[in-house]
Amino acid sequence: MQLAVSMRDFKKYDIWKLSHELTLSIYKLTDSFPSAEKFGLISQIRRSSASIPTNISEGCGRDTDADFNRFLSIALSSATETEYLLILSKDLNHLKDNEFEKFDQRINTIKRKIYTLKQKLISL
Repeated sequence: MQLAVSMRDFKKYDIWKLSHELTLSIYKLTDSFPSAEKFGLISQIRRSSASIPTNISEGCGRDTDADFNRFLSIALSSATETEYLLILSKDLNHLKDNEFEKFDQRINTIKRKIYTLKQKLISL
């Protein structure tokens, strides 16, 4: 008996690409944060941003749309956490207003795309 499991390729998903690029940008951005934030804000925002593409990737390896949707929910939560940490970074003056606006637009695009994909999975 053969199992018919169609594996999703996470690298083909636009939301994975966008969130991976965001994570790379967050790593570069936080290199300029004060060293006092190394084990605080830097660590937290790097982990939350990396959690977005990580959970999309892991969800793609699951067998059902319901499982994939659950990991997309976790990715969406991590995106929201990252959004807050960007606000905190701006309010602590580690991030300029114009930089914040660019990151804020990117994270909200990712959140919308994850939400849209979740809705498509629900309707299948």
